[in-house]
Amino acid sequence: MKIKSVLSGIALGLGVTLMSISAQVSAQSKQLVGVAMPTKSSARWIADGNNMVKVLKEKGYQTDLQYAEDDIPNQLSQIENMLTKGAKVLVIAAIDGTTLTDVLQKAADKGVKVIAYDRLIRGSKNVDYYATFDNFQVGVLQAQSLEKALGLKEGKGPFNIELFGGSSDDNNAFFFYNGAMSVLKPYIDSGKLVVRSKQMGMDKVATLRWDPATAQARMDNLLSAFYTNAKVNAVLSPYDGLSIGILSSLRGVGYGTPQQPFPYVSGQDAEVPSVKSIIRGEQYSTIFKDTRELAKVTVGMVDAVLGGKQPQINDTKTYNNGVKVVPSYLLKPVVVDKSNWKEILVGSGYYTEAQLK
Repeated sequence: MKIKSVLSGIALGLGVTLMSISAQVSAQSKQLVGVAMPTKSSARWIADGNNMVKVLKEKGYQTDLQYAEDDIPNQLSQIENMLTKGAKVLVIAAIDGTTLTDVLQKAADKGVKVIAYDRLIRGSKNVDYYATFDNFQVGVLQAQSLEKALGLKEGKGPFNIELFGGSSDDNNAFFFYNGAMSVLKPYIDSGKLVVRSKQMGMDKVATLRWDPATAQARMDNLLSAFYTNAKVNAVLSPYDGLSIGILSSLRGVGYGTPQQPFPYVSGQDAEVPSVKSIIRGEQYSTIFKDTRELAKVTVGMVDAVLGGKQPQINDTKTYNNGVKVVPSYLLKPVVVDKSNWKEILVGSGYYTEAQLK
């Protein structure tokens, strides 16, 4: 009986010890991670936020997810509140990557690590890591899809093309544009592609805040000024929301009929309205960036920095934010068009087929 009670005591003691260790691990892992996203106006950012929270919670972290609705003071206030609440890591998709210097200094003073999420934060030494896709390659793929559609490699042409860029306060927009122009400029120089408006360069073609209405209005102006007696054959669009606005403008002057089909229009983010548009034969292509994978990479970075380890990175040269080169992890984008949408988007489980009908 004595042996039995001694064993019971040992077992009870072990149970208490294990519970204590478990509680310590749980307390350590339940640290708060602030996630600052730019806007809910794009389905893409909603998916990013949801994926981040899902993976962080699976790892045992508390989360504070905030959307700033493209209002810079709002995002600054949200990030300051995250610091006040005791966030140990900030994951930030910046509205304007040049406006966060002061609040990131406050984060650094508190020992809080900062991970830039898919948009580089510029002008601050207090950006520890960057998780994103290969943004130059995004632009390359967009341009290559137009190159293929027009048969430029086979020597066809000349064709009329107009160029759209993303928001000039988003560092990625320049990578997208430069990647695309690395493919398109030789054709423009040789005369196989003609920009009738002569509007080239991000100072001429940027679309502030990635706003679809702004893109639609600019396309309206281009059509009335340069295409009353000519057809647009292709439009470089860096984002699906802009593509929908551009197509709407084109539809307004008679494109989208058997007699006058839409020009080839690129895009990015594989948003549902644009995938449906591709299936209908309107928008030509988009770029799929699997935000589930980006969330996993980012949470891996969170895990590492909170565990005092070095996160996995695969690029230490590309992303200079004006103060430092930010160590980065780049994921690979994939071009999607009518030929492969089902295999890429449904086959990967990103969407169900019913969502795209």
